[in-house]
Amino acid sequence: MLDPMTRPQTRIRLRLIFGEDGRMFGPGKADLLEGISAEGSIAAAGRRMGMSYRRAWTLVEEMNRAFLEPLVTRTRGGVQGGGASLTETGATILASYRALEDRVGEAGADEIARMQELLSDMSSGK
Repeated sequence: MLDPMTRPQTRIRLRLIFGEDGRMFGPGKADLLEGISAEGSIAAAGRRMGMSYRRAWTLVEEMNRAFLEPLVTRTRGGVQGGGASLTETGATILASYRALEDRVGEAGADEIARMQELLSDMSSGK
């Protein structure tokens, strides 16, 4: 068993599947939205995640189609270059998703701790 002082940090990776058509929202899309918010660019957000520009654009288009209103808006290049930002709906979706992750982590803390106690110590080469 692992020493409680060296126990690894546990992360919750939550994926939501909406309806029968398989529309999904999960950690990758949330991270991409955060990157767009921070970088002001879909391309830069994708690079920050090690994702191709095409993949980042595909995910943005998928998210924009999945919700009643777009989550990301963009401006075309010009003298000052283009950019992207979250819409109000995009910011709401991201904040709601992060709050849900926190609530799941808090609600499942006892179960997570029990599972962590049963982890083997992989540092010894097991």
